[in-house]
Amino acid sequence: MSTAESTGRPAPSWAADRTAPGRARLGRIALAAFAAAAAADLVSLLAEWHLGHVIAKPLLMPLLVVYVITRGAPRLLVAALLFGWGGDLALLFDAEAAFLVGMGSFAVGHVCYLVLFGKRPANPLLGGAYTLALLGTVALLWTDLPADLRIPVAGYSLLLTAMAFRSSALGLRAGIGGALFLLSDTLIATGVAEWPQLPRPDFWIMATYLAAQYLLATGATTREAGVP
Repeated sequence: MSTAESTGRPAPSWAADRTAPGRARLGRIALAAFAAAAAADLVSLLAEWHLGHVIAKPLLMPLLVVYVITRGAPRLLVAALLFGWGGDLALLFDAEAAFLVGMGSFAVGHVCYLVLFGKRPANPLLGGAYTLALLGTVALLWTDLPADLRIPVAGYSLLLTAMAFRSSALGLRAGIGGALFLLSDTLIATGVAEWPQLPRPDFWIMATYLAAQYLLATGATTREAGVP
């Protein structure tokens, strides 16, 4: 317990001055470590080095969490990133049960994002575009998905699309993050449906996912802090 907590008085200004630089320094270290882990993960995917991916991927979201906490992140953002981390870990296992667990963890993360975005207004025309994209994608994928995954994927897609649309309420940065999250998970869905894929599909999935989470996280913390 700090002195301020035990006495009920605010901390002296010199203590705050010492804490802020330390917090900022920790944030810079965490962000640099996140960037290094992201680069290691993406290079591992390009090189088809599975062990490198297994080592780097679990580090990503915890490092991003540390970074946003140093920027005063709201708890819902931290929860969304941690549920994303749970999804990341589950998808390291190549099994349908793990896929469903991972999808469920990401779904809870999207709910956290939606609550975080609140009732801020978003462009209804963008909402219409996202609705058409959702209906078209689900309709095209439906017959190619395994029968037992069709309903879960459709339900998850609805939640993901809602998150992507509502993210735009926080501004351009977060809006791009939401769109990239939708793109990343659509690439996963086309793989499950066994559609033709880009070369190194896992690389593109992770590249868009990492950009999405970073932009959502920094967009949310910037908005919460009142920074233009």
